[in-house]
Amino acid sequence: MYPTDLTVAAVVEDDGRYLLVEEHAMGQVVLNQPGGHIEAGESPEEAVIREILEETGCDIACGELIGVYLWIHPQTRQQFLRIIYAASFLSCDESRQLDHNIVGRRWLTRADLEQRRNSLRSPVVLRCIHDYESGKRQSDKLLTGMLPLQNNVDAVLANADLV
Repeated sequence: MYPTDLTVAAVVEDDGRYLLVEEHAMGQVVLNQPGGHIEAGESPEEAVIREILEETGCDIACGELIGVYLWIHPQTRQQFLRIIYAASFLSCDESRQLDHNIVGRRWLTRADLEQRRNSLRSPVVLRCIHDYESGKRQSDKLLTGMLPLQNNVDAVLANADLV
């Protein structure tokens, strides 16, 4: 059995469009919210800001916690635990070199994503956007006593929404 893959990401909305990445994953090109793993000594919020810059060339301000989501890959049964924040778009550096697995930065509406549902890395992508649009937010205190998160995956799992 695989270990649980703990990641952070953000829903970044600007004028009705959402910041996504087109990336290589599992032998395909898929759409996903920008994000990634937390490095040693980093808070989840710091990781989101760094990962979005590395994957998209965009600067964001990390906002409220939307939620914690658990998705289990139907074929491999690998667990993906994702912490999602709302974030405000600040700017993009069009000339910045993006992470090696990133095909490009994409701004898409929710309707665009609904139509491209089969191109999404997981159902978590749309679920997070729906939750963001509905105003769902969690208290940041949900994760406070669990830092560093890498050492407390079971506690984070206990608070996750299954997708």
